[in-house]
Amino acid sequence: MVSRTKCGQIICFLCASASLRDASGLFFMGRALVPCMYNHVLIIADIEGSTGCPDYAASAFLTPGWPAACQAMTRDVQAVTIALFKAGVPRITIHDFHRTGYNLLPEWIDSRARLIQGYRRGAVPGIGYPGDADAVLYVGLHAASGTSGFLAHTLTSRIARLTVNGRPLSEVELFSAVLAPYGIRPLFFSGCPVACDQAREALPGISTFSILKPTPQAPQQVQALRRALARTAAAALDNPTAPQPFCPRGPFYAEIRLRDGAAAARRVAVRWRLNRAGNTILLETPTIQQLYADLIRICYLTPLVQAFLPLGLALHRALGIAGLAWARRRLSAL
Repeated sequence: MVSRTKCGQIICFLCASASLRDASGLFFMGRALVPCMYNHVLIIADIEGSTGCPDYAASAFLTPGWPAACQAMTRDVQAVTIALFKAGVPRITIHDFHRTGYNLLPEWIDSRARLIQGYRRGAVPGIGYPGDADAVLYVGLHAASGTSGFLAHTLTSRIARLTVNGRPLSEVELFSAVLAPYGIRPLFFSGCPVACDQAREALPGISTFSILKPTPQAPQQVQALRRALARTAAAALDNPTAPQPFCPRGPFYAEIRLRDGAAAARRVAVRWRLNRAGNTILLETPTIQQLYADLIRICYLTPLVQAFLPLGLALHRALGIAGLAWARRRLSAL
């Protein structure tokens, strides 16, 4: 078996005598000589931090700009997926994690990967049971609510600001924490520069790739950006400083300021018997898992919806499937 040191020497020798354009292929050729240390990788994909989302309208369901954003998001995820397979990852599961959970075009995703669309009940709400995954990569996510990042929000734009123990809470931090009990390491994150800064602060050692907004429009520039995204994601598999599973210790004191003001906060507080101060919901939980469950209730549920959640999720999936079919028709007409 070729050692990692020897493999690196081979790659350096080959790249020294090759053009820059060939270097990417040589990287994957050399990387494939070394067995991958991860057997099952999750990709959690969002649209705001993708290469094709220039504004809020492009991220919104059934808007004129949404189909093109879905297309770009799909191509980003496909580029990363192919790079991971070339790097030796045996199994990849992709979670579509924007709005309805139906944004990725399955016919453009490598068939070796498992694509999960729509949200799941189970051990990790939204994701379900993560199985035997041992690493997670976040592609196209955004910054935390109340911060200066591009389309910054945590779970929903109805939250104007969310802090936990005095710090803004981003989705990469929250998702990594609820996946940690399953031994899943956060390896990679892509999004706007502010989102990448937040990921590195919350998860020291994570590999990141910044996508400036607005992104380039010239096809060659977008393709070059996507290739660099894929290379960086694959290189994260060998990152010696990659974080271990992220296990923050409680208690967790959360302040959730609602964008719609004190009346909206009062309704939520009464609905779920929570404390509040003006337009801010106040939570105290012993574990991050409980905090996540409470945030989901606040953001998405009522007691009635929770009682009929299986039916609600089925209807939500039907809406997502219909919407993606509409986006596909719009793209085919271009």
